[in-house]
Amino acid sequence: MFSDPAANVAKLGVNDGMRVVDLGAGSGFYSFEAARRVGGSGRVYAVDVQKVLLERLRATGAANGLRNIEVVWGNAEKIGGTKLREGIADRVIASNILFQIEKPDEFILEIKRLLKPGGKVLVIDWSEVSALSPKNLVTSLKAQTLFEKSGFKLDQSFNAGDHHYGLVFIK
Repeated sequence: MFSDPAANVAKLGVNDGMRVVDLGAGSGFYSFEAARRVGGSGRVYAVDVQKVLLERLRATGAANGLRNIEVVWGNAEKIGGTKLREGIADRVIASNILFQIEKPDEFILEIKRLLKPGGKVLVIDWSEVSALSPKNLVTSLKAQTLFEKSGFKLDQSFNAGDHHYGLVFIK
């Protein structure tokens, strides 16, 4: 099985009324799942550097009745680069993005800035055992080390499909 956004978001504990930031939202699979879970009183901020992906995400979300998604053109590798206010998020999703990040420390500090105290971040990335893994792989152990170095505490780790690992950290 490839990675399942519904199963992975369930591990994060996203509930009605929450605010969720999806960093590197891409095609929006995680944004859509989070939007269904936060309901009409919640909000999902889908952040990406590619405007064309954000426009497609906005259109697909609207076509599926998900009006609680706000697309944000921003850079998550820079502190303040998402343009979202500090402490806005109950949850943050970082799926299939770590391996692309050039400045992981700044990326993690931006997540920390966005999260409320006690907030959680879901990290889904390529497993070292997958033949499909990219060359710039960030192993689950390396990801854990990076987040813990920035003050996060590991809440859980899980298999996120045949090709991915999953980690949940608490701020």
